[in-house]
Amino acid sequence: MATAFTPEPTGSGLRATVQRFGGKLAGMVMPNIGAFIAWGLITALFIPTGWLPNEDLAELVDPMIKMLLPVLIGYTGGRMVHGQRGAVVGAVATVGIAVGAEQPMFLGAMIIGPFTAYLLKLFDDLVRDRVRTGFEMLVDNFSAGIIAAAMAVAGRAVIGPVMGTVSDWAGDAVGRLVDHNLLPLTSLLVEPAKVLFLNNAVNHGVLTPLGVQQATETGKSVLFMIESNPGPGIGVLLAYLFFGPKRLRPSVPAAAIIQFFGGIHEIYFPYILMKPRMILAAVAGGMTGVAVFAATGAGLVASPSPGSIFAYLAQTPRGAGNWFGVYGGLLASAAVSFGVGVALLGFGRRAEPEQGDAGDGGDDTAAGAKGAGAKDTGENDAEDAGTGTAAANADAAKEGADDGADGAPETAPLNDRPTEGTPR
Repeated sequence: MATAFTPEPTGSGLRATVQRFGGKLAGMVMPNIGAFIAWGLITALFIPTGWLPNEDLAELVDPMIKMLLPVLIGYTGGRMVHGQRGAVVGAVATVGIAVGAEQPMFLGAMIIGPFTAYLLKLFDDLVRDRVRTGFEMLVDNFSAGIIAAAMAVAGRAVIGPVMGTVSDWAGDAVGRLVDHNLLPLTSLLVEPAKVLFLNNAVNHGVLTPLGVQQATETGKSVLFMIESNPGPGIGVLLAYLFFGPKRLRPSVPAAAIIQFFGGIHEIYFPYILMKPRMILAAVAGGMTGVAVFAATGAGLVASPSPGSIFAYLAQTPRGAGNWFGVYGGLLASAAVSFGVGVALLGFGRRAEPEQGDAGDGGDDTAAGAKGAGAKDTGENDAEDAGTGTAAANADAAKEGADDGADGAPETAPLNDRPTEGTPR
């Protein structure tokens, strides 16, 4: 199901299939980003290391992250599959995996919510037009209640422990990357995936759940900044602004403002797709930023969504070290992506589209030649037309003068004209 947050991709290829799957994962999280931001602000303000430590208000943190947010995701996933009835059973089933879990069950909610709604949808399709009049509400309510209760029990007994193990494995994998200083390598996958418009799927479907789990343990997570870092994007746009094709430069300032301050990263994807080699600039900038984040131990308390500098300011924990790491990494990633982008553009010498580079260079040349030819032809036609008209006017004037000299115009028919050799 398409939403305002994740438009349904068209096509049947592998890319479209992956986009649809990732869009559905992101579609369960994106409508609830406001709740994530609320939790992040409460965490940043009221935990013992926050800006305004408050023991009573800090008690809101655990229930929100372990119960409220997974239930919202399960509710949204169920609604995507089977409307309001699916939303209700998805939320109930999600409670089953959330109760007793030591870590937030976001990945589990993304599975059990839609799956429970799908089971209810199958049942509704099976009994459609078979329920006697007057029993519709009874069947609807009891079927939803029974399926939701059964899936909540199954989630508590089976799905919850399994997803907890999977989450632990994923967390251990990320931990190994951090311990071996290999976390920057994630940019080799994340940056190309972003340009294919899988940014929301990567961030909210994979990195945010793992980051939330890490943040509950340490108070912050570097995973929140791997995809959302606005540095690589603003570096690419600045490279286009100063050294890109002249016909594109007027559009870059507005795109840069939207990307850096508004957090809408999709605005710079077409600039990379226009010149695919520019993905190297985004990858280099992303790896540099993650390397600085990991080296300084920086992290955010919650996902900065959208990936705007203002969201970063709101989610940066207290402490000079955190601020230096977060914004030092952001500036370093922007500088590296700008430098690599400028080099890939040849410092302006290779800025204009080459044959086959963006797919429009040859067309522009052909169009220009065609337009020039049409212009030349039109000018020649106009000159010929003007010359012919002037000659015709001159002949007409000459004939009129001859007629005036004779005193009367010639009106004799052609067959009465004198033959050759006969005096007139």
